[in-house]
Amino acid sequence: MSNNHSLSGKVAVVGAGAKNLGGLISRTLGEAGAKAVVNYHSDATRSDAETTVKAVEAAGSEAIAVQGDLAKVADVERLFHTAKERFGGIDVAVNTAGMVLRKPIVETTEAEYDTMHTVNAKTAFLFIREAGKQLNDGGKIINIVTSLLAAFTDGYATYAGGKAPVEQYTRAAAKEFAARMISVNCIAPGPMDTPFFYGQETPERVAFHKSQAMGNSLTKIEDIAPIVRFLATDGWWITGQTIFANGGYTTR
Repeated sequence: MSNNHSLSGKVAVVGAGAKNLGGLISRTLGEAGAKAVVNYHSDATRSDAETTVKAVEAAGSEAIAVQGDLAKVADVERLFHTAKERFGGIDVAVNTAGMVLRKPIVETTEAEYDTMHTVNAKTAFLFIREAGKQLNDGGKIINIVTSLLAAFTDGYATYAGGKAPVEQYTRAAAKEFAARMISVNCIAPGPMDTPFFYGQETPERVAFHKSQAMGNSLTKIEDIAPIVRFLATDGWWITGQTIFANGGYTTR
């Protein structure tokens, strides 16, 4: 199978693709030539999604924004159906949806548990399921998880626990979709330099997290987007894997 760095003529659906890492992934795939379908969750992120669409268009490709809650089957189906109706097919599906909570187990409410597993696990399952139904043969499915799947720390039981099933969904899907040459992978960033991270941590813990990676640095969204592009092009032979992209923060 021949692949190259270009995604010209391809169509990419990006779950939670309006801002931060999702927004950069949408723009990166657009710059590589893909037509981008930018999913956003609520009215609060509509303007971010529109800005991302304009950035993809400015790079010379096409893009649309589609609102939807990825924890709802009807919204996930509508996202993929809209992409196919508009662009004729789907080649790449990237799920960046997630929610971080740092809280001791004994203080975590049932509602918080339910929300964390819905946002981190259920959304990924529904996204992979619909992608498996809708992607063209030779497609790529990429899920963003967390390096906490390999780290050993306190406070993140529902976040790491919510992301952990995504790895198993990915492995099963990689086997189930293999006959259609669809690769399915996870990327596990280290602690990421985004607003989500700082809201959960103390300055002392931020300093510790930085000290564990190359250059005394947190993972940046700019470190992750090129890996998504690679998996969507030349990296097609990689499937069923979790890539720990974290500057050496942790491994297993």
